[in-house]
Amino acid sequence: MSNEVSQENSEAGAVAVQSTELAELQASPKSGDPLGLAQILDVPVRLTVEVGRTRMTLAELIQLTPGSLVTLDREAHEPADILVNGKVVARGEVVTIDKTYGVRITSVKIPD
Repeated sequence: MSNEVSQENSEAGAVAVQSTELAELQASPKSGDPLGLAQILDVPVRLTVEVGRTRMTLAELIQLTPGSLVTLDREAHEPADILVNGKVVARGEVVTIDKTYGVRITSVKIPD
């Protein structure tokens, strides 16, 4: 490996710049067991249920008050999108369970 060091004077003081040539990486033999599905089942993911979207101007947004209605781009009978980490994986219908919302999955998207 070789090192080059150069210095420049500036109003704020000296600046040191160092350049290093890195050695080429060599392939190493594989060791251990391959990563299996069981090893990643505890990884947390973000699940989002999206019932619709809308676009509005900033002026329209700041005029919203309690009781304002926002019209979404879907009709009431259309299914909600179920997203995992931002990617649609299923569709479903919004339901209430006791005093909380839930979603009943009606279809699962087949991967491309």
